[in-house]
Amino acid sequence: MTTKRFFVGFLLVSLVLAGIVSYYASGSPDGLEKVAADKGIDAKERDHTLQHSPLSDYGIKGVGDSRLSGGLAGVIGVGAVLVVGGGLFWVVRRRDHSRDS
Repeated sequence: MTTKRFFVGFLLVSLVLAGIVSYYASGSPDGLEKVAADKGIDAKERDHTLQHSPLSDYGIKGVGDSRLSGGLAGVIGVGAVLVVGGGLFWVVRRRDHSRDS
Protein backbone atom coordinates (compact mmCIF):
# COMPACT_ATOMS: atom_id res chain seq x y z
CA MET A 1 0.00 0.00 0.00
CA THR A 2 1.38 3.37 -0.95
CA THR A 3 1.48 6.33 1.39
CA LYS A 4 -0.91 8.27 -0.84
CA ARG A 5 -3.49 5.46 -0.74
CA PHE A 6 -3.15 5.25 3.02
CA PHE A 7 -3.82 8.97 3.48
CA VAL A 8 -6.79 8.90 1.08
CA GLY A 9 -8.24 5.94 3.00
CA PHE A 10 -7.59 7.69 6.30
CA LEU A 11 -9.35 10.82 5.02
CA LEU A 12 -12.37 8.84 3.83
CA VAL A 13 -12.69 6.92 7.09
CA SER A 14 -12.37 10.16 9.08
CA LEU A 15 -15.05 11.88 7.03
CA VAL A 16 -17.40 8.89 7.30
CA LEU A 17 -16.94 8.75 11.07
CA ALA A 18 -17.38 12.51 11.47
CA GLY A 19 -20.24 12.94 9.04
CA ILE A 20 -22.25 9.74 9.18
CA VAL A 21 -21.47 7.83 12.38
CA SER A 22 -21.78 11.01 14.46
CA TYR A 23 -25.37 11.19 13.16
CA TYR A 24 -26.17 8.31 15.52
CA ALA A 25 -24.42 9.77 18.58
CA SER A 26 -26.48 10.06 21.72
CA GLY A 27 -27.76 13.46 22.77
CA SER A 28 -27.73 12.42 26.41
CA PRO A 29 -25.04 13.74 28.74
CA ASP A 30 -21.89 11.65 29.01
CA GLY A 31 -20.78 10.06 32.29
CA LEU A 32 -18.81 13.05 33.51
CA GLU A 33 -21.67 15.47 32.88
CA LYS A 34 -24.14 13.14 34.60
CA VAL A 35 -21.99 12.75 37.71
CA ALA A 36 -21.44 16.52 37.83
CA ALA A 37 -25.21 17.06 37.67
CA ASP A 38 -25.93 14.33 40.25
CA LYS A 39 -23.37 15.73 42.72
CA GLY A 40 -24.28 19.38 42.14
CA ILE A 41 -20.86 20.25 40.77
CA ASP A 42 -22.41 21.77 37.65
CA ALA A 43 -24.03 24.51 39.76
CA LYS A 44 -20.81 26.51 39.32
CA GLU A 45 -20.89 26.03 35.57
CA ARG A 46 -20.56 29.19 33.50
CA ASP A 47 -21.24 29.85 29.83
CA HIS A 48 -18.22 29.71 27.56
CA THR A 49 -17.10 32.94 25.91
CA LEU A 50 -17.47 31.32 22.48
CA GLN A 51 -20.95 29.93 23.10
CA HIS A 52 -22.38 31.98 20.22
CA SER A 53 -19.74 30.98 17.66
CA PRO A 54 -20.91 29.27 14.45
CA LEU A 55 -19.65 25.82 15.54
CA SER A 56 -20.54 25.93 19.23
CA ASP A 57 -22.10 22.98 21.04
CA TYR A 58 -21.00 20.39 18.43
CA GLY A 59 -23.25 21.82 15.75
CA ILE A 60 -23.67 24.53 13.14
CA LYS A 61 -25.84 27.55 13.88
CA GLY A 62 -28.71 27.92 11.45
CA VAL A 63 -29.08 24.23 10.57
CA GLY A 64 -32.42 23.08 11.97
CA ASP A 65 -31.77 19.32 12.10
CA SER A 66 -29.48 18.71 15.08
CA ARG A 67 -28.09 15.45 13.70
CA LEU A 68 -27.27 16.99 10.33
CA SER A 69 -25.78 19.99 12.12
CA GLY A 70 -23.55 17.71 14.21
CA GLY A 71 -22.42 15.73 11.17
CA LEU A 72 -21.53 18.87 9.24
CA ALA A 73 -19.65 20.26 12.24
CA GLY A 74 -17.73 16.99 12.44
CA VAL A 75 -16.76 17.16 8.76
CA ILE A 76 -15.66 20.79 9.18
CA GLY A 77 -13.66 19.78 12.26
CA VAL A 78 -11.91 16.96 10.40
CA GLY A 79 -11.08 19.38 7.60
CA ALA A 80 -9.69 21.96 10.03
CA VAL A 81 -7.53 19.38 11.82
CA LEU A 82 -6.21 18.06 8.51
CA VAL A 83 -5.38 21.56 7.24
CA VAL A 84 -3.62 22.60 10.47
CA GLY A 85 -1.87 19.25 10.91
CA GLY A 86 -0.87 19.09 7.25
CA GLY A 87 0.42 22.65 7.40
CA LEU A 88 2.52 21.90 10.46
CA PHE A 89 3.83 18.73 8.85
CA TRP A 90 4.73 20.66 5.70
CA VAL A 91 6.58 23.37 7.69
CA VAL A 92 8.53 20.82 9.75
CA ARG A 93 9.34 18.75 6.69
CA ARG A 94 10.60 21.76 4.73
CA ARG A 95 12.66 22.93 7.68
CA ASP A 96 14.24 19.47 7.99
CA HIS A 97 15.21 19.42 4.29
CA SER A 98 16.74 22.92 4.49
CA ARG A 99 19.18 21.68 7.13
CA ASP A 100 20.42 18.92 4.81
CA SER A 101 21.43 21.44 2.11
